Amino acid sequence: MHTANNSYIEILKQSLTKKIELLDTIMALNVLQKDMLENPDLDPDELEENLNHKADMVEQLSKLDDGFSQIYDRVRADLTENRGAYSEDIAQMKRDITAIMDKSTAIQSQEKRNQVLMQQKFTSVKKQIKEVKKSRQAVNSYYRNMMKMGTPGSTFLDDKK
Repeated sequence: MHTANNSYIEILKQSLTKKIELLDTIMALNVLQKDMLENPDLDPDELEENLNHKADMVEQLSKLDDGFSQIYDRVRADLTENRGAYSEDIAQMKRDITAIMDKSTAIQSQEKRNQVLMQQKFTSVKKQIKEVKKSRQAVNSYYRNMMKMGTPGSTFLDDKK
């Protein structure tokens, strides 16, 4: 059973490595998202692309977690019974799990900060929309009033002739 379990343990280690890579990508996307949200000339399409890319990364993380759990359940007993034989592998996985936890905490902080920026951006956009609507209403009102008055020349005709 050790040979099969060695393969499973390698898969577990690869899974953790892949998870670290995905978390690094999410962290980079969060930095990019922060820059986008702080940019007054934000391109909504770029922001949407960033959010979609992050959603894809999160989905991959979820699949990795599910696969990791299934494989770990298969080898848990062997890892526990033969700790000495797997000490290096266990140590490496513990280091990776610690790195994953640290990165997850950093991502949560980034997400909270970006959420605040997103709220501020939406508030600003709503305010701009209201100002545009008010300006449009003022222009429309002006033109309606001008049309009601008729042509300016007819008001000032001299009827004495």
